[in-house]
Amino acid sequence: MSPATVDVPCTLVDVTPEILEAWLDEGDTVVVDVREDFEHASESIADACHAALSKFDPEALRSAHGSRRLVFQCRTGRRSAEAAERFGAAGEQVFHLAGGLEAWKASGRSTVRSSAAPRIDVMRQVQMTAGTLILVGVILGVLLSPWFLALSGFVGAGLLFAGASGWCGMAMLLARMPWNRGAACR
Repeated sequence: MSPATVDVPCTLVDVTPEILEAWLDEGDTVVVDVREDFEHASESIADACHAALSKFDPEALRSAHGSRRLVFQCRTGRRSAEAAERFGAAGEQVFHLAGGLEAWKASGRSTVRSSAAPRIDVMRQVQMTAGTLILVGVILGVLLSPWFLALSGFVGAGLLFAGASGWCGMAMLLARMPWNRGAACR
């Protein structure tokens, strides 16, 4: 009788901005930004490799970067931890930037902002669009028919879902609009 195989997860290691900067200076580390195209295009750590979590391919990263150390990064650290766990093999150490890009900036380190980035950040566009739809729904609900209040409820439910899940359909839609197309990484 053979011993039962146990699936050993990878070991997720939090990296501080100070450690990441030292590793980058040594030249053996690659920062992998797992945010979506429009997020990466608007602001990123210099020379960060882009691999959006929605299209994440661990094998492509392995073959592209060989034995170099990869440190996964997103805006706050939640998505990069997920990407690191998906990337890691059983028992392997995988790294992600604790606190993400926000921690990097809070520690006084610089970022790169693309000239192709939209003038108004996509998430601000989401806030403006959602606010407008809710306001229109309430005004039409009061003036014409209470059925228009369903529009406000629908948008509110979408915002609740986006906050709880980290996935925002309106942001994905707005990122594909012509005024934001230049922001997508190719």
